[in-house]
Amino acid sequence: MMNTYSQIYVHIVFAVKGRENLILPSWEEKIYKYITGIVQNKEQKMIAINGMPDHIHFLLGIRPTCCISDMVREIKKSSNLYIQTEQLSKFKFQWQEGFGAFSYSHSHLDMAINYILRQKEHHKKKSFGDEYIEMLQKFNIDYNDKYLLE
Repeated sequence: MMNTYSQIYVHIVFAVKGRENLILPSWEEKIYKYITGIVQNKEQKMIAINGMPDHIHFLLGIRPTCCISDMVREIKKSSNLYIQTEQLSKFKFQWQEGFGAFSYSHSHLDMAINYILRQKEHHKKKSFGDEYIEMLQKFNIDYNDKYLLE
């Protein structure tokens, strides 16, 4: 009997609405664990997750039946509710609309994981906006500056 075999890796990036610095070090690990739980409950694999006060990166191993937009929508909706319910932020917290999704081959996983895990070091030299534009250009993704970042 034939089965479906796949190897699909996707790097997801999205920001806090208005790119405000609302993800505090005191609770960032909580939100990463919560998001990892969402991914696992959807039967996908969290490979790496990290971020900055204004944005988040994560690398997923996904099944071919996974709809990336649905997954990101669920992550944003559920994690936003969790942040509000647990009163982690004293400010109104929302994720931006939209997201970036970038695919990687198995041979580039170590590079992608290292990039995600070293976010704090990386952003000592580069802003989120510059990083995001660089990623879009690296992956040859057409974008409109008007809609790029809220």
